[in-house]
Order: sequence, then C-alpha cells, then structure tokens
Amino acid sequence: MNDDAANDDAALVRLTDVSKFYGNIRALEGVSLEVHAGEITCVLGDNGAGKSTLIKIIAGLHQHDAGTFAIDGEETRLASPREALDRGIATVYQDLAVVPLMPVWRNFFLGSEPTTGAGPFKRLDVRKMRETTRAELLRMGIDLRDVDQPIGTLSGGERQCVAIARAVYFGAKVLVLDEPTAALGVKQSGVVLKYVAAARDAGLGVVLITHNPHHAYLVGDRFVLLKRGAMAGSHAKSEIALDELTRQMAGGSELDQLSHELERATSGEG
Repeated sequence: MNDDAANDDAALVRLTDVSKFYGNIRALEGVSLEVHAGEITCVLGDNGAGKSTLIKIIAGLHQHDAGTFAIDGEETRLASPREALDRGIATVYQDLAVVPLMPVWRNFFLGSEPTTGAGPFKRLDVRKMRETTRAELLRMGIDLRDVDQPIGTLSGGERQCVAIARAVYFGAKVLVLDEPTAALGVKQSGVVLKYVAAARDAGLGVVLITHNPHHAYLVGDRFVLLKRGAMAGSHAKSEIALDELTRQMAGGSELDQLSHELERATSGEG
C-alpha cells in the first residue's frame, strides 16, 4: 500500500467532490475534505459560502447529490442525525440544543439517561449522572462550581464546553462544531478553543466551522476555504501562514481590485 492510500484509509471522514443542489440552486459543488483522528480540520467561509450545507451533509440532515462521502473508508449516505451519531459523528450547533432551566447534569445526559432498578422500581440514576458529569467535565479541564445549577446560568462559552465534553463522553470519533466562537468575546472564545484542542488531544477528529481565520489558525491542522459553495483553497498548516490564510479568506484578489478602484477614485477627486 502506498502512502497516499494509507492516508486515505486513515481518514475518519472523507468527502470527495461532494455537491448539493436545491432545485437549480447550487449550495455546494466539488467540495473535498478529510478528517483524521487527533487533528482539527477548519472549514472557513463567509455567510453563503456553503458551510451550513456541508455541516448538514456530515451530520446526516441532508444527503449529497454527487461525489462520495466515506466514514472509516466505507462509502455512505447518512439517512438521519441518529445514524450519524451511531457512526460516531457528533455535531454541536451554534444554537445549542439545551433546556436552560434544567441542571447541567440533566442536559449532559439529555436523551441518554441511565436508570437504576427494574420494573415499577426503575428510576433515573441521578447520583450517577451528577458524578459522571462532574468527572467528565473535570477530565476535559472544565471545573464547574455546581453541576446542579441550571445550564442557562452558564456563559455561552461554558455551554459550548459542556457540549464538547458530552460528545467526548458518549464516544464520538468525529466532532463537528458550528461556529462555536461566533457570538463570544475574546476571553470566552479562547476558553472554547482550549476545549476544542482538548477534544483533538483526546483523539477525536474535529471539524471546526468558522468565519474567523485567527481562531482557525490557533488550533487548526488543515484548512478548507469555501466561497459561494465551491472550494477556494485547501491547505495544511505547514503550507500557509496566517496572513495568507486571512487574505484568501477575505478574497485577496477582490480586495486588490477594490483597492485599485478606490485609489483611482481618490486620485480622480484630487
């Protein structure tokens, strides 16, 4: 087996020339990316670039129309988010699916609550949920004061971190994060990125969707740039500097053209 084949087989998730159309509208066309264990693949693009459609395909919400989608080397078409979860792909959306008034531990196990006893004596194992939530958060380096507090009292960054720890605990192999720092300030963004890196260090393959090249470059190993639903670039971190990544993300050639136009306009006024 050559090195390229070995690398392909090692990919937890691999999309090759994937396209998605809604009627005559091209949402994605010819997009390729790989996700490897212990690595973070960053998908960058502005609004309308196709990031949301890409997430929905990986998360099992939508199926692709062309190209191939492989999990652990096996071509697949996910029928639902539940199937994606069963295959080890957990997606954490920007608008987290939490019940704000329920305690942190209840949200941690929401939909997967352990029970104790049998028959009419069967009940939720609250003690196990509390202890496990506290232990798993600590294992990720998250020291919550009280897992009994309503999750709605946590900051946006803390809620994101709980969701990441939950995905790790429930055995995710691939973690897809939808703009986890978009609504956060600098300090909270830094906290979330720390736990994104912790998930990578725990051996997960991470897909980080973002429009912020600075955040991407802090933690990313690979970068895929989308523009109007198509690939605008694909780079390993060793191949590109932050300045160039930012320039490509911002549409470097378009900015150069705009700069020339503005210079002409300014000089024309004089």
